Amino acid sequence: MAEAPPRPAVERPRSLVRAALPFVLSIALVALVLSRLDLRAFREHLARVSAPSFLAFAAVFVVSLCAADSLATVLVYRRSVAPIPFRDFFVLRGASYLPSLLNHHVGQAFITVALSRIHGVPLARVAGATLLVYASWMGSILGLACIAIVLADKPLVWLAVPLGAGLLYLALLAIRPARLASIRVLAPLFEAGVRGHLWALFARLPHLAVLFLGTWIPFWFFGVRIPAAAAFAFIPVLMVAVTLPITPQGFGTRDVLAATLLEPFAPFPTQEERLAAIAASTTAWGVAITLVEIVFALVLLRRFSRGSASSAAAETSY
Repeated sequence: MAEAPPRPAVERPRSLVRAALPFVLSIALVALVLSRLDLRAFREHLARVSAPSFLAFAAVFVVSLCAADSLATVLVYRRSVAPIPFRDFFVLRGASYLPSLLNHHVGQAFITVALSRIHGVPLARVAGATLLVYASWMGSILGLACIAIVLADKPLVWLAVPLGAGLLYLALLAIRPARLASIRVLAPLFEAGVRGHLWALFARLPHLAVLFLGTWIPFWFFGVRIPAAAAFAFIPVLMVAVTLPITPQGFGTRDVLAATLLEPFAPFPTQEERLAAIAASTTAWGVAITLVEIVFALVLLRRFSRGSASSAAAETSY
């Protein structure tokens, strides 16, 4: 009997292309931004900033962000998954910064799988709790959108979009459609209900504040002074864009959006100089927080690995 011919190995090249695409896109976007600015002014803006001060600010930001995010997130997982100590989750969240370098959602998947294995909870259940974490984050962004509309003196009818989206979701939770509520991965959302979502949203506010300030303040190092009203309108766009699975760490995506939205706030005479100041800010900030996050994540990943090994040894001893 003749053997069937081997199938062509096409999956591996496709997966390699898919994995490389975000990096290629990131390089292309950064190259596009750099092609539009004055490179001499770009270097001058970088040279004016104190590297130690900038890196110190990045370090304080990363640790503060991890702490605020851990506090908001662990409260959700405690109600839906297990009584997780804050310290343990802080270590796990910090360790997840390493896979998050690819994109934010890879880091969230790392946390979800780790919690499922550590606490012996079904993966669907933990994934549902992670969806509740996402819901609190999106609720925060919708709230910022409402503030931006009011501060920018836009027609109040514009509030219908963010408020309508939020109220529609809360109404769905209150109605609890049987088909949706019976889906295992959605169960934590309906168990939390409207009150649980509002509570999770309130707990998310310190994290939102740290992330907002950490996206806004770096521009001031480079002389790009964004007023509060404009910051509420434009900074949330950058905050969301960085988390999208488009480019690693938002490189390129952040730069293009910042150049498009924030050029009027750079107090320099020519467009090339204004774009140079903004690009210097976004590039330096992206590099700084990436370096800090790598070191921070490696330290906490080592602690997390030791803790997991100790837990496994304790379980096998019984």
